[in-house]
Amino acid sequence: MKKTALFAAIALMVAAPAFAQGGPPASVPVAAPAEADAIPLYGDKTPGSGASENWVKFGGTSLAVRNVTRPTITPVLPDPAKATGAAVVVAPGGAFMLLAMDHEGWAVARALADRGIAAFVLKYRLNPTPKDEAEAGKFMGQALMKEVGHPMTGELLGKSMAPADGKTAIAWVRANAARYGIDPARVGMMGFSAGAMTTRRVGLDADTPSRPAFLGYIYGPQDAEPVSADAPPMFNAIALNDSLFPNKGFPIAQAYLEAKRPVEIHGYQTGDHGFGLGVPGTTTTLLIDQFTAWLKMQGFLTRKDSK
Repeated sequence: MKKTALFAAIALMVAAPAFAQGGPPASVPVAAPAEADAIPLYGDKTPGSGASENWVKFGGTSLAVRNVTRPTITPVLPDPAKATGAAVVVAPGGAFMLLAMDHEGWAVARALADRGIAAFVLKYRLNPTPKDEAEAGKFMGQALMKEVGHPMTGELLGKSMAPADGKTAIAWVRANAARYGIDPARVGMMGFSAGAMTTRRVGLDADTPSRPAFLGYIYGPQDAEPVSADAPPMFNAIALNDSLFPNKGFPIAQAYLEAKRPVEIHGYQTGDHGFGLGVPGTTTTLLIDQFTAWLKMQGFLTRKDSK
């Protein structure tokens, strides 16, 4: 496993040894962006405050945030001329303690919108971390290392409000479908790392009031769990040299096959954890186009009014 120039072990290119060898690479605190299009997820009943948030920038360009207590959803819409009527709730990752808002949120949403898919970036509530950046890095590293081998049953997910916010986000997009020209039957969810784990819980939990139409499960743990007969189709992508979730094969995909539910696997030769829209020079750069092609194959990009 390797160090990276970004906050590897938490959000962007996870590499656990970065913490064992003195903490994560430096991040630069910045003022919170305006987020003019962000909508409070629970309307007037939305909890928390934006004042709790700690924003940082990695590599001079990539924004991330900690200590989110006020969940929001931000629409990123396609040109009406090429809109398909499909929609995706995008859940960034960051070990449930940070959100890689640029890398796995807004950039992904723009890529989807460019392909005619309405995207809604979910800024879900996070487990609290120290305000000080150095203390936060050590805290997050220690918390992550405690459960790296069993993330789906660990406290980071277990204590997180992310699944609840994810379920609300799917319901919110469906409730506002007419406003955005969306078919409520074609609203899915795509998540990265912790966002993938959130997506999995939203899609597979028995108490989900209304399941997403489809799941984009991007570098999430491959551990098996029971899959119901009405589980949403899953697009599952991970690099085979993933540092955070070492290769265990594809047990979750096998569970899908046993349940006779649609699943597609992309095991990229290289790309590590946190490749986002792709690492230049690797086939991970094909992710969004492959996901879009899969959605088209499943019929999710075909409008009801199409001939």
